Amino acid sequence: MTRTEKKTIAIIGGGISGLSAAYVLQKEIEERRETITFLLVEKENRLGGSILTEKQNGFIIEGGPDCFLSEKLEAIALCHRLGIQDQLMKTNETVRRIFIFSKGTLRELPEGFMFLAPTNFTSFIKNPLISPLGKLRMAMDLIIPAKKNVEEESLAQFVSRRLGKEVLEKIAEPLVAGIHASDPETMSLKSTFPRLIELEREYRSLIIGMIKRKKMLQEKKSTNNYTMFMSLKEGLATLPKTLTDLLNPQVFLTGNQVIGVEKDPDSSGYFLRLTNGDLLKVRSVVFATPAFVTADLLKEIAPSLSLELSSIQYVSTATISLAYERKAISYSMNGFGFVVPRIENRKIMASTWTSVKFAHRAPPDKLLIRCFVGGIKNEYLARLGDTELIMIVRKELRDIMGINAEPLFAKVFRWEKSMPQYTVGHEMKMKRIEERLSLNPGVFLAGNAYYGIGISDCIRSGEKAARAALKFLSR
Repeated sequence: MTRTEKKTIAIIGGGISGLSAAYVLQKEIEERRETITFLLVEKENRLGGSILTEKQNGFIIEGGPDCFLSEKLEAIALCHRLGIQDQLMKTNETVRRIFIFSKGTLRELPEGFMFLAPTNFTSFIKNPLISPLGKLRMAMDLIIPAKKNVEEESLAQFVSRRLGKEVLEKIAEPLVAGIHASDPETMSLKSTFPRLIELEREYRSLIIGMIKRKKMLQEKKSTNNYTMFMSLKEGLATLPKTLTDLLNPQVFLTGNQVIGVEKDPDSSGYFLRLTNGDLLKVRSVVFATPAFVTADLLKEIAPSLSLELSSIQYVSTATISLAYERKAISYSMNGFGFVVPRIENRKIMASTWTSVKFAHRAPPDKLLIRCFVGGIKNEYLARLGDTELIMIVRKELRDIMGINAEPLFAKVFRWEKSMPQYTVGHEMKMKRIEERLSLNPGVFLAGNAYYGIGISDCIRSGEKAARAALKFLSR
């Protein structure tokens, strides 16, 4: 069956990027009284993508991300527009510590250590995580001149140059591995942490720049009352669910995959071939799918664009959440959790003490712990069976935290090829993608593969793509 619509926008992908695009389209079409329609096609029966919250026996369990950065305003702004700002929840401000597993023990990340550089020198000097020689090498940041040439650096090159190899191995690598599942040796500094380049350029010293930034953030916090990481009281899935509930249910084609895209020879539009046999005729397409999926769909009609998109590497990860009786855990969980440097040769990248980090995540007499495996160096772990993965994680927690107790239950969530890698050269790759995209009128991209991997980044990309598609059809 062929559906024909004169002015139809198709959104492929029902994650937060696609849903954000759909919300903008619905609002702006209504406000402008445009004769434009749109459809969202999602291969799964569930909407929300990697944002997945499950509830079990009083526990709130996040399968994918568990928070978003308040510094990037799109997620908070969307919550306000949706009327769920009362659901916004801060992290536990009484136990803000993060630990690093080093030499067989958990050591606290020095207080005031804003990502890479210390901003509280008393705490830093007393902390045993970095050796005396390592601290001396870090202090050289205060006198090392700023980089003058424009050659792009990896995160590892930048950190080693400014702060030394020990900071790279013990702090920078495990922190970015836990967030980006990436390798600092190949990770583009410019595309992932451009603010560090700006701090060096403006203040010469990264340490001085971080101290200045800390003061600005403290002033900003006094006005917005947010913590660095924010979540929603009933779980992050509240966000895609609210979006879905506010959208016209007739716009959704769930449980239906786009398996082919063809140019309409009689117009400037496109035909989308679906698994159910339908042929959907549209004028514009927003691809809110992973870059490699988009590449496969575009390989016939836009081969050069497809080639660039397929060069974006992805890695797989898994999260394993374990529930415990509080009395069964003797370890003092006075922080948000810990990260594990690669040099420690452990199987897990990081662990979040979920019910300590956020309120209402477990009953008062219970605890919820979440562990992360996979990523760029141990991707194979994400593909192991549930039983084997749970056994591995329990052994890691026994070795690191001394937890011998049997969990009340354990939940495994796998995210196959879900984390795009922003490698050195990503910015130039994006310029080539934008150039090739301009040669395909009516095609737009959204998602975490292009200009940021966070929830706010995805919301921004979806909204931008939707407005671009509207502009294209309104010409």
